[in-house]
Amino acid sequence: MHRTPRLITLAALLAGLAPIAPAMAATPAPVIVNSDLDARLMYQILQAEMSALDGDEANAFSLTLDAARRSGSVKLYERAVELGLRARSAEFAIEAARAWQRAYPTAKEPNRYVLQILIGTNRLAEIADPLKRELQGLTGKERVTAINQIPRYFTRVSDKALAANVVEQALAADLPTSNYGPAAWAAVGVMRLGAGNAAGALDAAQRGSALDSAADEPAILALNLMDAKTPAAEAVVRKYLTGKAMPEIRMAYGRTLIGAQRYAEALEQMKVLNQQKPEFPDAWLVRGSLELQDRGNTVAEKSLKKYLSLLPAEQDSSDESETGRGAVQAYLLLAQIAEQNGKADEANAYLQRIKSPQDALRVNTRRAMLLARQGKLDDALMVIRTSPELQADDARTKLATEIQLLREYKKMNEAYALLGKAVKTYPDDTTFAYDQAMVAEKLGRIDEMERLLRQLISKAPDYHHAYNALGYSLADRNMRLPEARQLILKALEFAPGDPFIVDSLAWVEYRSGNLAEAKRLLEQAFAKRQDAEIAAHLGEVLWVSGQRDAANKVWRQGLEQQKDNETLLETIKRLNPSL
Repeated sequence: MHRTPRLITLAALLAGLAPIAPAMAATPAPVIVNSDLDARLMYQILQAEMSALDGDEANAFSLTLDAARRSGSVKLYERAVELGLRARSAEFAIEAARAWQRAYPTAKEPNRYVLQILIGTNRLAEIADPLKRELQGLTGKERVTAINQIPRYFTRVSDKALAANVVEQALAADLPTSNYGPAAWAAVGVMRLGAGNAAGALDAAQRGSALDSAADEPAILALNLMDAKTPAAEAVVRKYLTGKAMPEIRMAYGRTLIGAQRYAEALEQMKVLNQQKPEFPDAWLVRGSLELQDRGNTVAEKSLKKYLSLLPAEQDSSDESETGRGAVQAYLLLAQIAEQNGKADEANAYLQRIKSPQDALRVNTRRAMLLARQGKLDDALMVIRTSPELQADDARTKLATEIQLLREYKKMNEAYALLGKAVKTYPDDTTFAYDQAMVAEKLGRIDEMERLLRQLISKAPDYHHAYNALGYSLADRNMRLPEARQLILKALEFAPGDPFIVDSLAWVEYRSGNLAEAKRLLEQAFAKRQDAEIAAHLGEVLWVSGQRDAANKVWRQGLEQQKDNETLLETIKRLNPSL
């Protein structure tokens, strides 16, 4: 890693060449050691610095480099490099750095200047040897650390593919070794990924893992490739996780699974991490969040409290200092659990523990939800409307929260009117446009809903929620089923395996009379996400198929998840089972 050249003053230069005369004092004078600074060298340094002050960097450089060579002074060599850079002459700077290298062959600093200059001037073909020199003499963890840092040198180069090839050449001796090969292949993979070569990066991750599946670096590279939608990379990560994995890497894998909506798998990873390293706090926070999302309030509360108990005092503050980010999240979730359990006072107590100006709107949103649950919707809306807008997106968040409250408490006309305002204010916001269509459906304006969804599809052709909603709406009304199937299949192209979209496809099959396929799809969706609406559909298919005990069991599971789900309650009322 290079460092920015220091501005070295004349006083500093002289201080490195000769001792400073002692000040008059009562204490004994230090022993004076004469330096090699003679009158000619002194004059030459002064002349070089005066040339630099006059703007004649070329002359200053020439004089300083000559003085460095004659004296062997490291500070003068460094000053010569600096003057070359100030003169905007890569040739001057590289000449000084290489002269410094020749004078001090084992020194690291001149080699780093050489690397800096070659990379800064895109002379990538010349970099392999300086990279090898950077690693020369390093062994063990020190060498691995140096290899890991190599990709950072090249973040600003223009020809990233050439840079990747040069790095691979420089690391050729390390690549086959079990000690350094995993880190070396990971460095090559990072370079390839930076050049847009995901397949080459995957190959590097696999080669590094083959040398040592327990090595961190190939697993980290593979995680980055998972983010880049390279499915085969996950095998490298999972193989690594069978050993003594770093908790941070398992945590990162869990977060990647969450990003891919693989919530059940993410929760399992958090549970493994809790067992292997119970004092690792972040895993408890993520676990609690996932458990709450899966409507496991009791276990979620336990996990969140465990997280808070592991925090350092300064992060879980009950005094006037600001609450840490994770603690804010935990208290908000605990307040939500208390609210859902009908414990308004407990929920408020959690909210009062949050002291974070940047989270004021989030806290007020939760307070508003509490008021709404107590039948004080107008007060709740006023809390949101009067909340200060401290963050850039606060105005939009306030509008979205107000709409959510109106929808949740069946004020559909007011919600629709406010959504009309939101769509005009934020014309590129797909969420507001989608919500407007969904509220139109709730108001029985089916033609308006279809018009809005088609308009959204035209404007945002990759917004899969719109395809799914329109397809499901057609299927639910038993209309234009072939078109409904095509819309839902299109949604699945953008979100493969999404349980809610699979549920929609199953409903098309059910309406089409394909009970066996509908049952297969719904069981697949319900296994992935035990949602009340999916339970309603699976129960109905089972009921119609004559499997009434199985239907009752699924419906009971759905009621445990969400006892007030409209689709589930309507299904049970219509079919009138004995639950």
